[in-house]
Amino acid sequence: MKPWADDPTADIAAVFADIAATRMAGLPICNPALQVEALGFRRAESGHWVGALVTPWAINLLCLPGHADWPAAAAGSHYDWAFPSGVYEFIVADEDRLGRYHLCSLFSPAGDFASHEQARLTALAAITALFNDPLAAPAAAATPPASRRAFLGLRG
Repeated sequence: MKPWADDPTADIAAVFADIAATRMAGLPICNPALQVEALGFRRAESGHWVGALVTPWAINLLCLPGHADWPAAAAGSHYDWAFPSGVYEFIVADEDRLGRYHLCSLFSPAGDFASHEQARLTALAAITALFNDPLAAPAAAATPPASRRAFLGLRG
């Protein structure tokens, strides 16, 4: 297990770009409109790195170790990660140049995306939603609620 002291975005993108150019090249599962891009990586409350990965074959959330306290789980097993928006099941994976990481599939295959920008925005929206608590109450408004007359555009 390799803990990442710094943002792993560039390393993830390089590894998966190599995979796209070799193991996945020419496979019908790949969407030619998409390219490899790792984005939105940040440290979760656990101190580990979380972000999204867009590839021609899938869009996934990824968790990578940020320190030595990384769950010991076998490749192919499942691990639940808790975020402000809920608990999500990730699959434990292993890639030589990355080491052990966890992934949660959002779209696989990713054939329905017409453009890379569409896939990219979808991945960024997923990361944003992951870190938002859907049950958190918005701050109370400082202004009193409008009367029915004001709502209809009539004077008070």
